[in-house]
Amino acid sequence: MAVSKGSEPWILMVTARSPTNIAVIKYWGKRDETLILPINDSISVTLDPDHLCTTTTVAVSPAFDSDRMWLNGKEISLSGGRYQSCLREIRRRAGDVEDEKKGIRIRKVDWERLRVHIASYNNFPTAAGLASSAAGFACLAFALAKLMNIKEENGELSSIARQGSGSACRSLYGGFVKWVMGNDASGHDSIAVQLANESHWDDLVIIIAVVSSQQKETSSTAGMRESFDTSTLLHYRSKVVVPRRILQMEEAIRNRDFQSFARLTCADSNQFHAVCLDTSPPIFYMNDTSRRIINCVERWNQFEGTPQVAYTYDAGPNAVLIARNRTAASLLLKRLLFYFPPSPDTELTSYLLGDKSILEEAGLQTMKDVENLQAPPEIKGGISVDKNYGSVSYFICTRPGRGPTLVVDEDQALIDPRTGIPK
Repeated sequence: MAVSKGSEPWILMVTARSPTNIAVIKYWGKRDETLILPINDSISVTLDPDHLCTTTTVAVSPAFDSDRMWLNGKEISLSGGRYQSCLREIRRRAGDVEDEKKGIRIRKVDWERLRVHIASYNNFPTAAGLASSAAGFACLAFALAKLMNIKEENGELSSIARQGSGSACRSLYGGFVKWVMGNDASGHDSIAVQLANESHWDDLVIIIAVVSSQQKETSSTAGMRESFDTSTLLHYRSKVVVPRRILQMEEAIRNRDFQSFARLTCADSNQFHAVCLDTSPPIFYMNDTSRRIINCVERWNQFEGTPQVAYTYDAGPNAVLIARNRTAASLLLKRLLFYFPPSPDTELTSYLLGDKSILEEAGLQTMKDVENLQAPPEIKGGISVDKNYGSVSYFICTRPGRGPTLVVDEDQALIDPRTGIPK
């Protein structure tokens, strides 16, 4: 069995941080529910983990008598098939571990008997359409792989993370990532590959409008199953539309062609939600505020004659808006704050999270600056403009970002090294 110097109990821990991602060519529909094998390829942008991420600490000790997990401070069950799949696949690949400094040695065969404790925290809303499960399962697979000295590359790890949450495979890489659907029934060829790293197209700025942080009424898992069973549009999309769009999106990313990128991103988001409406009974992920944001972007893009911003929505009402550069992002923020201002007693810096420097670039320092914003030039004279106070909870400004990383500062671990439970 695992041993250490002396007879004192010990705990070995690893902490990691993983990003979320937003799909620009959507994944919706599975051909295998257990292995989570998709019916089409998908492409995503990884978001900067400095602004949106999951932090996970995994710990092992011979004193632990069961696998346990805490999410955002609350203990959750690990009995579900998806968690069990990840734990089983990770343990199967585990290697020998030796920590000379702590005097701990764990043999490969010991991992089947050793139990783990897991603490995970999302710094953004969970189950609200911002791919929290993608960041969570990617972080879990990455952290456990480091703890158990697994030698596989991220592509192999992505096939494990995929079995927890399909989109999680794409969060094993930074920048622009493609999830290859694969063809083998075993799923071994359904993995993520990086198309370009985060510095390839670093002009892009991403603003997320958090319309609602509430858990959605129809989960992605249930929604996909219902669409697969009832939507004829879904199957036409996966067979005819997506293969063509994948090739076009790869070319747009390679050439940093924002006009094509924006056209494809918006069209694919709209078609995904059309599939949801084509499902029986129909699924409504967007709300009135979501649609007003689309109108705002479309009106501005048409006025300029070339796209300034792309929009995309996953399974939720929150808008992910991708601006072609920081100038466009500043102008976008002004429009968003004009149409969707916070209540007058709100502190402006608490209404925009992430990269707050965009406020200064937009010339917005106080709520007085927001109140003084003029109607955008695309608003024709005489048209009344409704201000939608409070319909957006807050905004997040971010950018394309890197993949998972280890957190070396032990003070940032989520688990107490003396007790093995969350701090």
